[in-house]
Amino acid sequence: MNLTETLIFFENLLITTDKKSEIKIYKSFIEILSDLKNRNLSDYQYQLIDEKLNSFEFKTDYKNKRKQFKKKLTDFKKFLISEFSLIQEGYYTGLGIGIGMCFGLALGASIFGAGSGMTNGMMFGMFIGLIIGRNIDNKAKKEGRVLKTKP
Repeated sequence: MNLTETLIFFENLLITTDKKSEIKIYKSFIEILSDLKNRNLSDYQYQLIDEKLNSFEFKTDYKNKRKQFKKKLTDFKKFLISEFSLIQEGYYTGLGIGIGMCFGLALGASIFGAGSGMTNGMMFGMFIGLIIGRNIDNKAKKEGRVLKTKP
C-alpha cells in the first residue's frame, strides 16, 4: 500500500467504527499521512514511506484492532523521527520535562536532602526541561520538521 491507499484505508476504517479509542488512532494516522502527502518530499523519501507502510500489513484481520494499530502508529512515528527527523508538536517539550524531572529529583535529593529538597529539585528540573524543550521545538518548527498533527 502506498501513502494514498493507506490514507483511504484509514478514512474508511474511521467511517465504519464507533469506538472512541479506535477513532483516535485512525485520526492520528490520517493526520500524519495527510501531512506527509502535502509535504515536498523526494521520490526516494516517498518510496521509503511506502515500503514502511507495506511492512505493516494493515489489511490483516486482527482480533484487537486498537492494540495492533496503536503499535503500528508508534512504530511509524519512530520511523519518521529516525529517517526524516519529523516530530509531532511538543515532542521535545515533553521529553525535556521528563528528563528535567529525573535530574531535578536526583539533584534535589542529593543537595537538599529528602522531603522538600526532592520536590523543589523536581519542580526546578521540570521548569528547566520545559524551557529547553520549547526552544528545541521552536527551532524544529522553523526548520519545517514538525508534523501538523495533534500529539
